[in-house]
Amino acid sequence: MKISASLLSRVLTVAGAVGLATGAGLLCSSSVSAQSAPADEYTAIVKPIFVANCTKCHNDVKGRGGLSLESRDRILKGGKDGSIITPGHPEQSMLIALIRHEGPKDDPMPMPPPPKDKMSDADIAAVTKWVKDGAIIPQ
Repeated sequence: MKISASLLSRVLTVAGAVGLATGAGLLCSSSVSAQSAPADEYTAIVKPIFVANCTKCHNDVKGRGGLSLESRDRILKGGKDGSIITPGHPEQSMLIALIRHEGPKDDPMPMPPPPKDKMSDADIAAVTKWVKDGAIIPQ
């Protein structure tokens, strides 16, 4: 099927108008999306990473090192050595250093500890992004 240049031009004009209207609608609703996106990021991505790699030891019952990663309050409180995250600053967050296996020299235990393997680069990047985005945790 051959499309004439004038028909193609009209289709593109209509498509552009629809795209602008859709974009405007998205901008108008962006305050809702922007607020829910970080909480969704935690629930859908970060929490499953914690469950798969961390909460066997860092939970509300065991709380190794005084740290539980099972609730918002406990994550924000940190462990016996204090806060593990600095929202907005992954480079200042102990959690990120530990999962990258770049933890403090006086704490030789990488996270997760052996025999478990180091987290995947994708999981480390996801947790790092979450911290950079403000470490939003739903109530």
